[in-house]
Amino acid sequence: MTRHPEQIDAVVKRAIQKILGRGVNDPRIRGLVSVTRVSVSPDSSSARVGCSVIPAEHAERSLHGLNAAAGWIGRKLGDEVRMRRVPRLRFVLDESIKNEARVLGAIHEAVEREDACGGDEETIT
Repeated sequence: MTRHPEQIDAVVKRAIQKILGRGVNDPRIRGLVSVTRVSVSPDSSSARVGCSVIPAEHAERSLHGLNAAAGWIGRKLGDEVRMRRVPRLRFVLDESIKNEARVLGAIHEAVEREDACGGDEETIT
């Protein structure tokens, strides 16, 4: 089994992040936009681009702006990466970072509670 699809996803992700880092001239795109994952279809006709936007209140408008600029970003992607076919981009909101932060916060809170309640207990091994 080859890792070619994962390699294509990674190359496209890095290129899109680089393009967004240079800036997109759309006033709807505000805040810090990070590309969290890219999934290119097997025939390279389309790609789903997961994005995280901080602060969260700018997420909806920024996604509209990114999808409106998808054609321009795709052309820049073609300049950046050598591919037979440049995929049509569709930007979606990726909630995984927010969920991960929530889980890590809950773990941290549980550890603090455990330390406050009885960190003196002996453990039997």
